[in-house]
Amino acid sequence: MSSDVTTTTTGPAPTVYVPSAEALSTVLAPGARPPRPSPLSASLTFGWRAMLKIKHVPEQLFDVTAFPIIMVLMFTYLFGGALADSPRDYLQFFLPGIMVTSVVMITMYTGVGLNTDIEKGVFDRFRTLPVWRPAALVGMIFGDVLRYVLAAVVILGVGLVLGFRPDGGLLGVLGGIGLLVVFSFAFSWVWTFFGLVLRSEKSVMGVSMMVLFPLTFLSNVFVEPATMPGWLQAFVKVNPITQLVASVRAVMSGTSDPSSTMWTLVWSAAFVVVFGTLTMYRYNRR
Repeated sequence: MSSDVTTTTTGPAPTVYVPSAEALSTVLAPGARPPRPSPLSASLTFGWRAMLKIKHVPEQLFDVTAFPIIMVLMFTYLFGGALADSPRDYLQFFLPGIMVTSVVMITMYTGVGLNTDIEKGVFDRFRTLPVWRPAALVGMIFGDVLRYVLAAVVILGVGLVLGFRPDGGLLGVLGGIGLLVVFSFAFSWVWTFFGLVLRSEKSVMGVSMMVLFPLTFLSNVFVEPATMPGWLQAFVKVNPITQLVASVRAVMSGTSDPSSTMWTLVWSAAFVVVFGTLTMYRYNRR
């Protein structure tokens, strides 16, 4: 035997509290809305983020410390005796070039790091922030400038220990590093574009090495272009790395090469204008 029993509870309806507009404004907006950060402030903040990543993962500095030392020692004692009277004499010619090679090589990690952040979804979060749109990209490259300076200082320190003596003195050294950092900052925009276009960090690294090896080795880093075949000299003369090495080498030696310096700055401006524009176009539509 079963029966259906229906119980109905009656009573006053529960009271729903509706906060007043004044109460909501007091809780949600206790003060004036903070101003939107300027483009420079936002970029520097993202640059600080890049440096904090190095602080928490110091192994990232391997490519700007151990790698340059290995490059200097290997090429100085491998080619020095064959191409000059002694490794020390060759070092006077070679060190500005290997400084350029090492620093330009590590610019590719800008694109690798960007691609990694994109794959993790970090940049999707950045684009939702009310800040200047390119700030995340510009700040990331600002952070990499520290790596460029550190690599240049490490190479210079090793060179001084081995016997390198820049005739241009301190001002010549600072001028050479300054030109190198300006060019590297501009050249990094090439890799930011590749970091946005290519699908994986391995692809970015592979394409970067395919571009960097001809630019750095088919240049005036290791030998004078006059010793090369005519067809190769034609490429070497228009190579932006050749212009950069010639200008850095001249400044550090206490002389000047206005033509190479001018072309270095022209190449730097072209990289920023062309690849910076392509990078932002791709970034805004990704």
